Amino acid sequence: MVKAPIAKKVPYEITTHGDTRIDNYYWMRDMERKDPEIIAHLEAENAYTKAEMAHTEALQAELFEELKGRIKEDDASVPFFYDGYYYYNRFEKGLEYPIYCRKKGSMEAEEEIILPVNELAKDHSYYQVGGNAISTNNTLLAFSEDTLSRRVYTLRFKDLNTGEFLDDRIEGTTGGVTWANDNKTVFYTTKDPVTLRAYKIYKHVLGTPQSEDVEVYHETDETFNVGVGKTKSKEWLIIHSGATVSDEYRILRADTPEGEWQVFQERERDLEYGISHYNGSFYVLTNKDGATNFKLMKTPENQTEKTNWEELIPHRDDVLLEGIDVFESFLVLSEKSNAQSKLRVMKWDGSDDHYIAFDEEAYDVASSTNPQFDTETLRFSYTSMTTPPSVFEYNMETKERELLKEKEVLGGFDKANYVAERIWVTARDGAKVPMSLVRHKDTKPSKETPLLLYGYGSYGITVDPGFSPSRLSLLNRGFIFCITHIRGSQMLGRPWYEDGKMLNKLNTFTDFIDCAEHLVEASYTSPDHLYAMGGSAGGLLMGTVMNMRPDLWNGVIAAVPFVDVVTTMLDESIPLTTGEFDEWGNPKNEEYYHYIKSYSPYDNIEEKDYPSTLVTTGLHDSQVQYWEPAKWVALLREKKTDNNKLLFHINMEYGHSGASGRFEVYKEIALEYAFLLDLEGHVNPSH
Repeated sequence: MVKAPIAKKVPYEITTHGDTRIDNYYWMRDMERKDPEIIAHLEAENAYTKAEMAHTEALQAELFEELKGRIKEDDASVPFFYDGYYYYNRFEKGLEYPIYCRKKGSMEAEEEIILPVNELAKDHSYYQVGGNAISTNNTLLAFSEDTLSRRVYTLRFKDLNTGEFLDDRIEGTTGGVTWANDNKTVFYTTKDPVTLRAYKIYKHVLGTPQSEDVEVYHETDETFNVGVGKTKSKEWLIIHSGATVSDEYRILRADTPEGEWQVFQERERDLEYGISHYNGSFYVLTNKDGATNFKLMKTPENQTEKTNWEELIPHRDDVLLEGIDVFESFLVLSEKSNAQSKLRVMKWDGSDDHYIAFDEEAYDVASSTNPQFDTETLRFSYTSMTTPPSVFEYNMETKERELLKEKEVLGGFDKANYVAERIWVTARDGAKVPMSLVRHKDTKPSKETPLLLYGYGSYGITVDPGFSPSRLSLLNRGFIFCITHIRGSQMLGRPWYEDGKMLNKLNTFTDFIDCAEHLVEASYTSPDHLYAMGGSAGGLLMGTVMNMRPDLWNGVIAAVPFVDVVTTMLDESIPLTTGEFDEWGNPKNEEYYHYIKSYSPYDNIEEKDYPSTLVTTGLHDSQVQYWEPAKWVALLREKKTDNNKLLFHINMEYGHSGASGRFEVYKEIALEYAFLLDLEGHVNPSH
C-alpha cells in the first residue's frame, strides 16, 4: 500500500506589517524546477494518486475512449476569405495537431499546406503554435512555437512560394508577430526572462540576426504589459500598453516601419480604452468620464487625444459594451445585458438598428472572423449548454442567416436529450446571481442527484453558458452541471466585476457558497452529492470555499489553483504579480495585506474535516507556479482531521494549459471525472 507523502517541515518566517507567518513548506519553491528533493516529492505525490485511483483505471480508460470518441478526427474549421485566399485548419485521423491550409480564389482551388503542425511537433512531448501572420503580399508566413509549455515562444518564418523555412529565429517572445506593409519587417514582443512580463517591442528585418533587432519600445512600469498589432484597415501598426485599470496606445503608419511611433492618448489611471480604425477615423471604446460599462467614441486619425473624441454610442447603466465590428455600411456591437450576450446591428445611415434574435434562454454568441469592410455579411459563433459550437453567416441587410457548421459530436449525441435552464439566486447581501444549469432529460433533481458546481469569478472574465462534449460523460451518468456567474466576472456588466475584486473580493466566495446553498435548499442536490470545481483563479475560489464551508461539498477539484495569495503577491519576481495589484490589491499596503490574508486558502487551513479533494497542476506552469498547490496539499495533509481523499496530480511535462495535443488532454479529464464518479460509487449506468 502506497502511503500519502508527508513533506518535511522547514520553518520559514515571513514578517509583513509586524505580522509573522511561519511557512513550513516554503522550501518547495524552485524557479529552476531542478531540485532533486522537490522533484522526488512531486513524483511521490503522483505515485500516491496513481495508487489511490488504481481501482478506477478501467473507468478512466472507458472515459478516455468515450471522450475521444466524440471528437470527429478528420474535422476542419469553416474557411474564411482574406486577401484573395480562403484560410482554414483541418485535422487528419489519428493525428494530434491541426494542419494550417489555404486555397487561392475559391474552395475548388488546389490546397496549399502553409503549416504542417504534426511534422513540427513530432520530436516534442509538448508543442503549441502561438500566433501566425501572413505578410501583406501573401508570400511569407510568420509563426511562433512553444515546446516547453511556459508560454515563451520562438518566432519562425516560412517562404510560402518555395515551402522552405527561413533561417531567422527569434527567441523569448510572447508568440504574437505583426508585419509591416513592406513584407520584410516584423514587430514582436519579448518577455522579461524572470517575471515573464511582456515588456519590450522589437523590430526585426528578415535575413538579419536577432542581435541586430531594434528595440522600439520598453514598458518600464511593472504593472503594465505590452503587445503589438495592426488595425483591420492594415493602415496602422499599434502598440498597446495595458494594466488592469489603464490603457495607452502608440500608432505608426504600417507603410513606414522606420518612422516614429506617436502616442494616441497618454495613460491615465482609471482611463481604459481600445481602438479600431476605418476610413480616416479611429473608433474608441472607452470608460472615459465614468462610463463604467463603456461607450463608443470617434476621432480623426490626426487628432487622437481624448479632447477630440466624439460620442457615437452613449454609456448605458444596464448594458456592457464589450466590443465592436466596423463595416462600410454597418456597425456591429457586442453587448451583454441581463446576463446574456447579444449582437446589435446598426446601419451608419440610421435606417436600421436591431438585435439578432435567438430562441434559447441562455447562450453565448460572439462576432467571429470578419476581416472585410465592404460586405453585408457578418460571421458569428453561437453555442449553448445544449448546442455545440456553431458558425453562422448573417446578412445584415436582409436579416437572413445561414448555418455554415455545427460542430459534429459523435457517439449518438442528440441535443433533445438535454435540458438547460437559467436560475437566479439571491445572495446574502441581496444581489441577484445568475446560474446556468444543464442535465440529461431523464435526470431529475433530488437530494440524491450528484451536481457539479463550476466557478471562476476573477479578472472580469465571464464563463458563458457554452457546450462541452466532454461534459456529456457526466450528464449521461446522472450528474447535473451548473456554472455560477458570480461577482468578479462581467456577467452583469462592469460593476459586477468591480464588486468582486480588491476589497470586495469576498463577494466572489460568498456568492459561490450562496449558489450552492440555494441548490441544496431547492433540492437539486445535497451536500452528500454536491461537488465544486474551478481552475487557476477558480482554484483560489475552491480553496477559499473549502475553508469557509467544508461541509457543503462531497468533493472538490482544484486545477492549477492560485492558493498562496499573500506570499505570491508579496513576491514581485514571480510572473504576473506586479500586473495584478489592481485585481487583488498590493499586500505591501497594510489594509490589503490583512484583507487578502483573510481569504488566502493557504493561510486559512485549520484542523478540521475537509471534503475529498483532487488537485492538479503542471511543473512548468507560468501562470500559477507549481509550488503553490504543492505547499497547499502538504499543509492540508498535515492539518485535516478526516479520512477523505486528498490527491495531487502533477504533470511533469506541461504547464498552465495542460497537454498540447487534442486527445492527450482527455486523459486528465478522464482522471477528474473518475474521481467524481468514484465518490458517487460510479453513479448510475449510462442512459
